[in-house]
Amino acid sequence: MGITDRLKQQYNRALFRPSLLGLLVNPFYIIRQGLYRGVFRYRGYMRGRLLDFGCGSKPYKDLFAVSEYIGTDIETSGHDHRNEEIDVYYDGRTLPFPDASFDSIFSSEVFEHIFNLPEILDELYRVLKPGGYMLITVPFVWDEHEIPYDFARYTSFGLRHILTEKQLQVVEAHKSTDYVATIFQMWAAYVYQHILPRRKAFRIALTPLLVTPVTVCGLLLSAVLPKNQHFFHNNILVVQKPLSPATHEPFQS
Repeated sequence: MGITDRLKQQYNRALFRPSLLGLLVNPFYIIRQGLYRGVFRYRGYMRGRLLDFGCGSKPYKDLFAVSEYIGTDIETSGHDHRNEEIDVYYDGRTLPFPDASFDSIFSSEVFEHIFNLPEILDELYRVLKPGGYMLITVPFVWDEHEIPYDFARYTSFGLRHILTEKQLQVVEAHKSTDYVATIFQMWAAYVYQHILPRRKAFRIALTPLLVTPVTVCGLLLSAVLPKNQHFFHNNILVVQKPLSPATHEPFQS
């Protein structure tokens, strides 16, 4: 691997992991820090044979001590799959796995892109073993992305309702950021996406000068101002499939 490839690898890693390099080059540092910490916090629920639903590049794969890691995604989406690590594609309706195939399921930043979420939850329920856990992250505050495949935002109450309707028991529920941090992250995202030059090399070069100060200010003010989580970036939940699946009612189209 050459120097250019190594630098690119370190940059891509910094986009998902809280680090000094990430603070300097990642315009989405606050939201990604919150996501990473939430996934890390609940990683122990993931065990055995794991399905990463909507896996993309599998940025959190090495957090999970599992026996097998299988990633699935839909072929037609709002981004390019060329540099991703997808093991199996699915058709947007039916997962190509037998019933009770997985001990655990991980899905990060995917549900907002699924128009037929109740139907897909039935599929996730079907392929998860009784007693198995799902670790899910879903945005509440974020701009439209992967256009036009961006369909929903979920409050903590709405998401809990959708999941419990499918007989999935909420075991853990966490909000990834607070009010102040969320405001500053949105401002940093605005500067990066709409003020900096469109050419990616220029954006990366200018991020430490024009975006990182906004991020740092947000982190500092979030630490000292009164906490409030009515305005936040992501819901992070752990849900469990009951040991007896007899009460589950599939989605009726």
